[in-house]
Amino acid sequence: MSEVGIVLISGLFIMLLMGVPIAFTLGILTAVGLWMADFDQMILVQRLLAGSAVTSLIAIPGFILAGDLMTAGGLSRRLVRIASSLFGHFTGGLSMSTVAAGTFFGAISGSAPATTAAVGSIMINELEQRGYSRGYGAALATSIGPLGQMIPPSIPMIIWGVLAEESISKLFLAGVVPGLLAAGGFCVVSVLYARKHKIQPEKRPSGSDVFKALREGFWAIMAPVVILGGIYGGVFTPTEASMVGALYSLIIGLYVYKDLKWKALPAILMGSLRTTTVIMFIIVVAYGFAWVIASEQIPSQISDVLLSLTSNPFVLLLLINLMLLVLGAIMDTVSAMVILSGVLISVGLQIGLDPIQLGAMVVINFAVGMVTPPLGYSLFVASSISGLTVEQVARHLWPFLVVLLAVVALVAYVPAVTLWLPGLVG
Repeated sequence: MSEVGIVLISGLFIMLLMGVPIAFTLGILTAVGLWMADFDQMILVQRLLAGSAVTSLIAIPGFILAGDLMTAGGLSRRLVRIASSLFGHFTGGLSMSTVAAGTFFGAISGSAPATTAAVGSIMINELEQRGYSRGYGAALATSIGPLGQMIPPSIPMIIWGVLAEESISKLFLAGVVPGLLAAGGFCVVSVLYARKHKIQPEKRPSGSDVFKALREGFWAIMAPVVILGGIYGGVFTPTEASMVGALYSLIIGLYVYKDLKWKALPAILMGSLRTTTVIMFIIVVAYGFAWVIASEQIPSQISDVLLSLTSNPFVLLLLINLMLLVLGAIMDTVSAMVILSGVLISVGLQIGLDPIQLGAMVVINFAVGMVTPPLGYSLFVASSISGLTVEQVARHLWPFLVVLLAVVALVAYVPAVTLWLPGLVG
């Protein structure tokens, strides 16, 4: 590894241990890396602008605003009441409702940070009010973010399909079963957490109570229906859907439920703007850092080392997954996939790995990177929404990471997990 690479990697962990904010850490290291590599410092500005121009990120402010409007307009309160009436009498019911919402919104955005923003902005406060710790709620919101990259439509699946020249529709289908397995594992964590902390389930509601909750929350239920129907009906894109969701929430809050007042809008907009600014600042700086890492060919060097270590397919597959998990934690997903695609496709062919299984494995590993410190985008989103530090959220992540790592192992070593559904439909 080059001198620049050593400084970047060691400096990252040293500065984080010193407590330097992640955005400043990445910005400083990017500037130092460019200086050591004798690059023009204007490249830093160019990379920052490139990071802010990633189209899929536009969905984040839309979903953050939609979540804030749903909360202020009474939609989230009615959704929680519906969820409580349907699942609250089960152990860990509200937490499981959050998982279901993440699965549902994951099929809207195709983005891990956007899914975390959409669900977390609604559910973190509600979970805390029902006895869950705020750190647990933020960790849960962080963890359901990757469902947006597993369950179709998935932006990283599209990118990998283009890079590997594979069927995007098959890649979409390959992510369905892993996504549902992850959601099921999160529900198990929900039950275990509720039992450990003695969170009492609510009294089983009567049929009339359930009907009343559904009737009063009809327009709240229709919010995701409108968004999903628009996307799958080809009316608008996920990015446009975030804006449609914000507009829908505004209209329902103002004129149907009437919980939202015009005089409250400036404060709501400023709150959404502050959250979006923090998130986008971190993501933009991380994009520049990822470019410097790529320019030093650090990912390629790691891949070469792996190929020289063993010819055993089982061991090699394990090493590849470990490499993807590490890189997913320190690099932007798109940059990492572009850099590694050629090497991974070649290695996959050598060990007889199905191209669709390989694509799903790559995307899901990087989806796990979205929740993993130090650069997990979903982790930053949940931290900003909850008002907790990244470290406070990360302390509650480990049971969800165990679930995600189990899904990664199944995807890598049980081909049917990713190939059964594409084969069935194909």
